[in-house]
Amino acid sequence: MSKNDSTAKQSKLSSFWKGVKAEFKKIIWPDRDTLVKQLIAVLCVTVITALLIAVIDFGAQNLIEWLTTFKAN
Repeated sequence: MSKNDSTAKQSKLSSFWKGVKAEFKKIIWPDRDTLVKQLIAVLCVTVITALLIAVIDFGAQNLIEWLTTFKAN
C-alpha cells in the first residue's frame, strides 16, 4: 500500500467523522417531558399488543386442542 492510498483513506475517514459530527449537531433532541410522554405511549402500546397476541395464542391453542379431541367413528 502506498503512502498516497493511506493518506486518502485517512482523509476519507476524517471527512466521514466530520460529517457525522455535523449531522449530530442538527438533531433536535426532545426535552424530558416529551421523552417521558413518548416512553409511556410506547410502553402502553407494547403491553396492549403483548396482551392481544397472548389472547389470540391462547384462543388458537384451545381451538386446536378442541378440534383434535374429536374421534372418528
